[in-house]
Amino acid sequence: MNCCVVGLQWGDEGKGKVVDILAEDSDIVVRYSGGANAGHTVVVGDDRFALHLLPSGVVRPNVKCVIANAVVVDPEVLTGEIEALADKGITLNERLLISENAHLVLDYHKQEDRLREEALGKHKLGTTVRGIGPCYADKVGRTFTMRMADLAELDELRAKLKAIVEYKNKVFGAVYGAEPISADEIFDKCRSYAEKLLPLMADTTEFLHKSLADGRSILFEGAQGSLLDLDHGTFPFVTSSNSSALGMSAGCGVSARMVDRFLGVAKAYTTRVGSGPFPSEQDNDVGQYIRDRGHEYGTTTGRPRRCGWFDAVAVSYAVTIGAIDSIALMHLDTLSGLKELQICREYQIDGRSTSFFPANLRRLAQARCVYETVGGWDEEITEVSSFHDLPLNARNYVVLIEEMTKRPVTMIGVGPRRNQVISR
Repeated sequence: MNCCVVGLQWGDEGKGKVVDILAEDSDIVVRYSGGANAGHTVVVGDDRFALHLLPSGVVRPNVKCVIANAVVVDPEVLTGEIEALADKGITLNERLLISENAHLVLDYHKQEDRLREEALGKHKLGTTVRGIGPCYADKVGRTFTMRMADLAELDELRAKLKAIVEYKNKVFGAVYGAEPISADEIFDKCRSYAEKLLPLMADTTEFLHKSLADGRSILFEGAQGSLLDLDHGTFPFVTSSNSSALGMSAGCGVSARMVDRFLGVAKAYTTRVGSGPFPSEQDNDVGQYIRDRGHEYGTTTGRPRRCGWFDAVAVSYAVTIGAIDSIALMHLDTLSGLKELQICREYQIDGRSTSFFPANLRRLAQARCVYETVGGWDEEITEVSSFHDLPLNARNYVVLIEEMTKRPVTMIGVGPRRNQVISR
């Protein structure tokens, strides 16, 4: 069976844990979008792995891992992750393939990201300042861009870098008054990256189609969340790629028709990092309770996440556009101790009710949630392994989410460890 795992909210839903669990029964795990702005956490025993570019299947020793075409690769972050895993006895030399067509995030992308956010001031987008947006912009512009394959031709790479950095320095100086950066320093870094990464480079599209023909089981892993999708999310407060299920085919070159199941991951509540409208946000004691209980601080940035009630309108939208088959509902244990819970069933916008999520920024900013209130529970549920052993109100909460999203909840997360998940 081939499966695609995608976030249904604004990211940070717990995709890393879900992918790690499903990877046990997969031959290949494919990361198909995003960059080092992603943060996927996998907990194995006492070890905690915070992954940014590597697929979350890397900690499974027999799984082949692929970084596909549409991922923008920060070679500094990637080599650091590979070395950190090696220090823990996990080697990837025979298990990791990086697309030769993946674009590279280099120092000038990070510089541009930082300068732009600083210049925007209170109107900033709230990026992770990892250079992801500028890299995707260069990719679309086509002229000033570097790909993995360029690392194989160092003489040509030096000349390309010189031209790119000369142009970037003119822009940075004229627009932001910034000091110039050095093309030679970036080239020296690229030469080091080439030594470490070129042995892992491959035509990953060819590899995936040969693997499909051989009947191998492939798990496709998305990054960020559906509501951050460049075309279908809350623009402009989105990421720079198609982070919904719609981005899978373009990201790795495999048609969605080859996927047997699309599994959407959602938290039992809602979080968001950075700016942008958030109808069910609770900027109060409830939001702080969720933040503290759920350790809601960014894997990549450490920033506190904005927290709120479960938004069934938003999740249903992600389910609809992604043709999601079932839902993995994570972090249910975080809600223990709340006397009552609320779920947003529909929005009121301009005096009218709607249950379809408006990705248009102006309309979403006007949305007011219509909530359904349900009873909470006091019991800790982190050691519960069966749905029927959950408190009655916890079971009712899950069933109500199924009713509102019209999709079955087939996995329930009750803690960070691999075994803290209830399968239905």
